[in-house]
Amino acid sequence: MPESDDALLITLDREARTPLAVQLADALRAAAAAGQLRAGDRLPSTRTMASHLKVSRTVTAAAYDQLLAEGWIVGKHGSGTYVTTAPPGSSPVPSGRPRTDAPSPDLVSLELGRPWVGGLDRAAWRRAWRAAADNEPLVRHHPAGLPEYREAVAEHLLRHRGLTIRGGLATEAVLATGGTSAAVAELAVSVFQPGDTVAVEEPGYRRTVEALKAVGVQVLPAPLDRDGILVDQIPSGIRAVYCSPAHQYPLGSRLPAARRVALVERARREGWLIIEDDYDGELRYDVAPLPLLAALAPDVVVHLGTTSKILTPTLGAGWLVGPPEVAGTLLAYRERTGTGPAPAGQRVLVELARNGDLGRHLRRLRRELSERRVLVVETLRAAGIPVLGDDAGSHVVVLLPSIEKERSVVHQATRLGVRMDGLERHHTGPSRWHGVAIGYTACSRDQLISVLPPLIDLLTT
Repeated sequence: MPESDDALLITLDREARTPLAVQLADALRAAAAAGQLRAGDRLPSTRTMASHLKVSRTVTAAAYDQLLAEGWIVGKHGSGTYVTTAPPGSSPVPSGRPRTDAPSPDLVSLELGRPWVGGLDRAAWRRAWRAAADNEPLVRHHPAGLPEYREAVAEHLLRHRGLTIRGGLATEAVLATGGTSAAVAELAVSVFQPGDTVAVEEPGYRRTVEALKAVGVQVLPAPLDRDGILVDQIPSGIRAVYCSPAHQYPLGSRLPAARRVALVERARREGWLIIEDDYDGELRYDVAPLPLLAALAPDVVVHLGTTSKILTPTLGAGWLVGPPEVAGTLLAYRERTGTGPAPAGQRVLVELARNGDLGRHLRRLRRELSERRVLVVETLRAAGIPVLGDDAGSHVVVLLPSIEKERSVVHQATRLGVRMDGLERHHTGPSRWHGVAIGYTACSRDQLISVLPPLIDLLTT
C-alpha cells in the first residue's frame, strides 16, 4: 500500500464506544485480509495518517504500536513502516524488506486543486519578495488587510472576474483573508452560531465541512447533478449555503445562469447567505463568462477568492467581498481576538500586480492549462472515455460505475506511480458519485503524456 491518503479508504466512527486507535488497527487488519494491503506495502507515517483521518497522532501511533506488537507491520529506520503479514493464500515477503515493486514516494500527481508552480516566473517572484521586504515594518495591526492589497484585489476582480466593487471604496468593500479555508473558518466562528445549519455541496470541499463542524455548526448536504447544485433540493431552514459555481469542487460543473438566478432568489426569499467559493474562477476555456453570484446579489453573497490555485497556497493571500453586516461582524471578531491574515503575502501580491507580473502569469497559466486540458480530454475521448468539467478549471472528472471500481483505479494508479483523487473522499456521507478526478497542473507536461495511456487501461478494464 503506497503512502497515499486516497488509497487508505478508512473511516472512523467518532460516536462509537470502540476507541479510535482500536478502530484504526482493525481497519488496517481488514484491509490486509481483503488484499487491499499486501506484504511489503509501505504505510503512511503516523503524522500523515493522523492528518488524513483528522485525529491526533497519539491515535495513529497507538494503532501502529499494536500492529507492530502483533507482527503485522515492521518499522525500518529512515525507510518507513511496512506490512509484513500477508493475508491467507498470498505469498509473504521476508519481514522488514520492502517489495521491489513498491511505488516510489515521488509519485506523479494528478490530484485536483494543485497550482502550476512550474509556470511561475522565478525572476518576477524574487523581485516581488525583495520589493515587499523593502517596506518599513508595520507598527500596527491591519485587521481588514493592507489598503494597497485590498485595492489590488478590487482591480483583479474587475479585470479577471468582471466584478465591480459596490458600496464604497475598495478598501472598505474588500477584506483580506488567509485563503478560502481560512475565510470559512473565520466565518464559522464569527458570523455563525453553534446550532446554525449550513448546506454544503455533496460531494464538496471537506475543509469547509470540518471548519463549520468545529464550532458547532450543523452541516447538511446539498445534492448536485451534472450542472451543479440543485437549488430546489437545498434543505430549508438553513443559515447559509456554500457552493463553488465557477467550477464545482470536485465534479467540475459550471452553474448555469438560470440556476444562479434561482439560487439568489431563494436566498433572498428565505433569508440565507450564499458563500460563493470562486474555485478555479480565473480559468475557463472556449465558453462565455457567467455572472458571479456576488455581482447578481451583493446583499446576500459572501464571495471568497484566493491566490492558492493561481500562484501558491504558501502565499496565504485571499479575499472576501460580502454584505456590510458580514464584513463588520468579521472585523469585530478580528479586533477582539487580535487575529487576521499575515501581511507578507499581501505585499507580494501587491508587487506582482503593480509590475504587471500577475497579469502576465495569468495569461501564461491560461494558455498552458488550455493546452493541457486539450491533451487530456482528447486523449480520454479517443479511448471512448467521457469526461465532466472540461470547459473550466484545472481538472476533469471521469465517472465510474461503482465505488469498488473507483477504489480499484485509485489504488492501482498509485501502484503505477500516479497519485490521483477519487470522489469518495469528497463526500461527508455515503458516496453518491463514483469516479476519479484528473488534475493536470501539479505534474509536468511530459509526465502527463506518459501516465495517460496506463491510466486509460485502468479506466477501461
